[in-house]
Amino acid sequence: MRILWLKTELLHPVDKGGKIRTYNMLKELKRDHFISYMTLDDASADSAARQQSSEYCHDLICVPYEQREKFSSGFYAELLLNLASRFPYAISKYESASMRRQISERVNSGTFDVVICDFLAPAINVPRDLACPTILFQHNVEAMIWKRHFEVQNNHLKKIYLRQQWRKMERFERETCQRFDTVIAVSKEDCEQMRKEYAVDNVFEIPTGVDTDFFTPSGGEVVDPHNVVFTGSMDWLPNEDAIRYYTDQILPLIRKSLRDVTLTVVGRNPYPGLLELSEKDPAIVVTGRVKDVRPYMERAAAYVVPLRIGGGTRLKIYEAMAMEKAIVSTSIGAEGLPVNDGKELFIADTPDKFAAAVVDLLTNPALAKRVGQQARQTVVEKFGWSGVARSFAEICETTVRDHRRARVATSVDVRSRQQSAV
Repeated sequence: MRILWLKTELLHPVDKGGKIRTYNMLKELKRDHFISYMTLDDASADSAARQQSSEYCHDLICVPYEQREKFSSGFYAELLLNLASRFPYAISKYESASMRRQISERVNSGTFDVVICDFLAPAINVPRDLACPTILFQHNVEAMIWKRHFEVQNNHLKKIYLRQQWRKMERFERETCQRFDTVIAVSKEDCEQMRKEYAVDNVFEIPTGVDTDFFTPSGGEVVDPHNVVFTGSMDWLPNEDAIRYYTDQILPLIRKSLRDVTLTVVGRNPYPGLLELSEKDPAIVVTGRVKDVRPYMERAAAYVVPLRIGGGTRLKIYEAMAMEKAIVSTSIGAEGLPVNDGKELFIADTPDKFAAAVVDLLTNPALAKRVGQQARQTVVEKFGWSGVARSFAEICETTVRDHRRARVATSVDVRSRQQSAV
């Protein structure tokens, strides 16, 4: 297949869940298919990120784009103006007439067999009635994320704004899912939700994968018996909320049993409040962006996923499982993953239960080791990237075949009616 892959960013550095999933998927697809990768490029990306694109695509198409810096005056002005828009801000900020034009010109010239829109955001630039089929690759049900933001928000004004964004996202997501030929979800739960709530019939699921050769214990790190680690991009609101929840409501309960417990937060762009907290409390270590998360994971005695907001599946859990980590997660954190509470990880949805599970693992190394080993065995047996990419490609090929058959059938029907009229 000749694939036009649409995204809003370059993939390097491969430092967050969506990038990791796309990068590994494309690396596998590139072996058998021709990949043209079109992305918005705000010129702030390192030139190395463009050069490294050859790892996952044959042809890189960068569309000039300028994005407001977060928390700048221009950023807040855009948020205010968005109140009058029918699109949610998380979508409208990626609107690009240039990207829309390039998609139309390249596709309608007959160059591609299929267009794949990676995440919901680039879909605002995908024209209707292209000459080839379109596939929406949904890493999350985006409206669900915004709904959960709304539900946990306590500030009244922010709650009003988040409700509006949730409703706009829900409408846009429903309309977009319905107009694409095929939708691909990353979990059974997301698949069913889009089928029922968005009335989408042609939606399929693929599993999430993990690079089990890369994420494997080295045996070279000394485990800190009372250290807990969290990994994830800290400029993603669900991760920020997760750490606020952990430090405000869970950590104080753990300290009643283990006064010397520590938390290491690994991930780019930590929010100011977390940096201030780490300055006041030396037991909370914030690394920011790191080249390799594995040593931090390996040194920890437990891995936590205290997410209250999110959608899709959490790659971080598969990575931690591959590293043989004992994991405590909320139900939302483990949502969409075929894992079992008490077998590959522990699930706890209240601060008391979450804290108790962490204390149990930190005070019972044999339990932590047993759960960690079972977790790695599960991902090694079931979730390699080659099989995931193969399933993805099969869905794409079926979509292309169905589209061609439909066009032939339409052409035959038109000719038949023309002959009957004569």
